[in-house]
Amino acid sequence: MSKKYEELANALIPAVGGKSNIIYFQHCTTRLRFNLKDRSIVDVKAIENADKVLGVQWSADELQVVIGPAVSEAYDAICQAAGLAAQEAVDENLDAELTKKKITPKSILIGIMDGVSGSITPIIPMMIGGGMIKVIYMLANMVGILPETSTTYQILYWLGDAFIYFFPVFLGATSAKKFGANQGVGMLLGALLIYPSFIAAATAGESMTIFGLPVYVTNYSSTVIPIILTVFVLSKIEKLVTKIIPDFLKACLVPTLSLLIMLPVMLVVTAPIGYYIGTYVAAAVAWIYETIGFLGVAVLAALLPLMVMTGMHTMMTPYWTTAFATSGMDYFFLPAMIISNLNQAAASLAAGLRAKTQKTKSTALSCAFTAFVAGVTEPAMFGVTLKYKTPLYAAMIGNFVGGAVAGLLSVACYAFPGSGGLFAIVTFTGPGNNLLYFLLAAAVGMVVTFVLTFIFGIKEEK
Repeated sequence: MSKKYEELANALIPAVGGKSNIIYFQHCTTRLRFNLKDRSIVDVKAIENADKVLGVQWSADELQVVIGPAVSEAYDAICQAAGLAAQEAVDENLDAELTKKKITPKSILIGIMDGVSGSITPIIPMMIGGGMIKVIYMLANMVGILPETSTTYQILYWLGDAFIYFFPVFLGATSAKKFGANQGVGMLLGALLIYPSFIAAATAGESMTIFGLPVYVTNYSSTVIPIILTVFVLSKIEKLVTKIIPDFLKACLVPTLSLLIMLPVMLVVTAPIGYYIGTYVAAAVAWIYETIGFLGVAVLAALLPLMVMTGMHTMMTPYWTTAFATSGMDYFFLPAMIISNLNQAAASLAAGLRAKTQKTKSTALSCAFTAFVAGVTEPAMFGVTLKYKTPLYAAMIGNFVGGAVAGLLSVACYAFPGSGGLFAIVTFTGPGNNLLYFLLAAAVGMVVTFVLTFIFGIKEEK
């Protein structure tokens, strides 16, 4: 176990109610994520006071503990200390005692958000890596050291595109992990959706059937919702099949029967429904942009800090993957997201310069650096802006102003930014003055954020 996080592990495990209270434990780029049996026994105050914890919050029934970029080290230390299997449920029976909750529209919405977020969270490092690869070859091409005719450029280009194109396969694994289905079966179903012959049939407009049922043939590459919805149903089918099949036949028949059942279910029902949901979400976002124009970008940018805090920003993944797959650019979400990230850095920098205590100054300035360079804003949000409130309000105002400028100038992002900070700037390289306009929008937003935070200051704890 890492000595650096041994104290944190020893503090967190009892604070969340011990190993027996943990149903599922994973982490994203900055947060530890606990799904717990009984949230009433969680000592939130003890977690907040633990060393290296920047913030704590509940998102639906998930307890999120903000650590920062070194979260993987903390995660490994906690797994070792508690005897947990990394990224796996502690015990399949731990949730058996959970009382059934009343189904309401709110609980359904929270469940959908939790399912989508929980499926996407594990592949965020892949998205960051793939996005950064794009940044690298675009920069190399811009300065003339890597021409597009180079095979190195072509391979890097393929890798940078692969993480979006093969989304259904990756999500087949992560959503299976989230919903308790077999990961291999989930990946295989995802792979079928992007099988070359299937996509060729969709391109040619061919009609197909399976077991006499009409198949909706379309290009599912880069999609998100179809495979998540499919694997959710798969998790229920697998459990049912497992109960029916004798133990000595389970290894052979459970995956086989699950696939035979899920093939028509996926191709006739869940994948088409998921495809239309993703398509209409993208269309709705595009409609908002086309209807209220620059105000749409401004309002989204202003709300993004709150969306990131609750994990709602991951719900926009179906939109931007569809936007890139169809038009190769995004005028809405990603410009607002990058502007919001940079303003978190500006707010933290101003708070650090205004801070009176060395501890606050050190925390704020390090959070500003992390947000600006790495584009990781949770430490800034939970450690500075949300904690002191005034910087958060200043950042939201700066986001609105910067987003309005970006919207007015029709700023577009041309590649998924692996980093949401400084290195994301290159993804705005495009026709005309797009890059210059983005820099103007970002600069205006950061100036507004910095000035407001610096003027109104922060109230430090004594």
